Amino acid sequence: MTSGPEFPDDFRAELVNLFRWRRDVRRFKPTPLPEGALERFINLASIAPSVGLSQPWRFVMVESAQCRAAIRACFERCNAEALASFGGERAALYARLKLAGLNEAPCQFAVFADRATEQGHGLGRLTMPATIEYSAVMAIHTFWLAARAEGIGVGWVSILDPVEMATILEAPPEWTLVGYFCVGYPSEDHSVPELEREGWEFRRPSTVITR
Repeated sequence: MTSGPEFPDDFRAELVNLFRWRRDVRRFKPTPLPEGALERFINLASIAPSVGLSQPWRFVMVESAQCRAAIRACFERCNAEALASFGGERAALYARLKLAGLNEAPCQFAVFADRATEQGHGLGRLTMPATIEYSAVMAIHTFWLAARAEGIGVGWVSILDPVEMATILEAPPEWTLVGYFCVGYPSEDHSVPELEREGWEFRRPSTVITR
């Protein structure tokens, strides 16, 4: 049996620092990423845990101007609907938030979860089929941390219509959209999330319930 590695104190401290500096980036520089960076991050994402070792994540790189324009239009419609759902001060605050990096981010991709995948032979999914989507989220988080470790930011754009996105990206019907992501160098860095800086919401201590 091979023993696992022992991580020293300074590594663990840096790991905590990485967790704290993992921001949802909303403003990007147009600077291209180093060659091979995306492929490297995706390879690291693929070692994330997944139910039954199903690896159900499907990365769809979005490079064409036509697709990006359609996605921006989808976002603008959904964002207008979201703005209309708020009232008073919340509406004014929402209007100030920059909720997408769709115009600046040099790299953009969607992540889908493939519920029809045969990999994993269905292990662990019978009673909780949503673990397929949860597995895709684990891969996304692994990608996010790998990128942040190299000073590259990731922004999650969730104000989108999943059905319209599937049509734009010609996704198979058995694929479920998990998220759309902008990737690039942040135009500014903050240790505090923008939503906290703007007063939208504040991080709360963890709650643990014992039964």
